[in-house]
Amino acid sequence: MVVQVCIGSACHLKGSYEVIQQLKGKIAEGSLEDQILLKSSFCLGQCAQAVSVKIDDEPVYSVSPDTVDEFFDVSIKGRL
Repeated sequence: MVVQVCIGSACHLKGSYEVIQQLKGKIAEGSLEDQILLKSSFCLGQCAQAVSVKIDDEPVYSVSPDTVDEFFDVSIKGRL
């Protein structure tokens, strides 16, 4: 699974680096490094919904530092 987190201007301002750090922690905590590739990406085309996160070729999700845990459990871990 490939998880892309936008680091473009709008997403950066809304906490994309914190989202990335939290996702890194969740992946390491679950020893999921061999199943999840976390990548940064420039604009995913959903700037108004920042922070934009895309899983594989699915639609873009809007995630904030406050919603990372729920997003990870439901949208990422729930698919493994």
